[in-house]
Amino acid sequence: MRTPRTWLGWLGRALLAALLLLLFWQIVLFTQVIWWSRFDPDSTSFMRMRLAELRQTDPKATLRHQWVPYERISVHLKRAVVAAEDDRFLDHEGFDWEGIQRALEKNERKGRLAAGGSTISQQLAKNLFLSPSRSWLRKAQEAVITVMIERTWDKRRILEVYLNVVEWGNGLFGAEAAARRYYGVSAAQLGPGQSARLAVMLPNPRRYEHNYGPRLAAHADRIQRRMAASQVP
Repeated sequence: MRTPRTWLGWLGRALLAALLLLLFWQIVLFTQVIWWSRFDPDSTSFMRMRLAELRQTDPKATLRHQWVPYERISVHLKRAVVAAEDDRFLDHEGFDWEGIQRALEKNERKGRLAAGGSTISQQLAKNLFLSPSRSWLRKAQEAVITVMIERTWDKRRILEVYLNVVEWGNGLFGAEAAARRYYGVSAAQLGPGQSARLAVMLPNPRRYEHNYGPRLAAHADRIQRRMAASQVP
């Protein structure tokens, strides 16, 4: 018959094993972060999930994605995305606490989740490794990966990877594919207005791909006016 001490021993060993497994997983993630600081990712967690969804209806479905280096992405798009998604990108170390506070206040006023306050670094961590779920466990892992990225990549690399892997439509990923899909030009040739319109699609690209109404257009105009003040690496 097992005594309470025996059960406590088993519980202690189980907890230790879980902690060691968690530590091992963080090491695996950190190794991947280090690798991608120098080498471009072929795919991301979001890309793999989207491809799996597309292949449920079309087994031959593929993603539209083409990597381009930082210098071949229009500075207008860089400024537009920073203005729309993370206007303190160069100032914070992964978390915009002022932005988070504003988002919490906005959500409280509206009585629903209307704003997230995530930085570009946080969004990148989620896109590379995680899922769109909103669980606290996922948010905690996102925070850990964000710290890893911010400690090992410079801001130029963070923005370069983000612009190359973010979703811009159903099965459409990265600035190059988006520029060619919506405007028939390369990412390097995007102008200010085009860049602003692409930037405001990012919160919900699959919806705005086919539903780009007056409200979103007005938001794009506001972003375009703010772009001149956006600082990019």
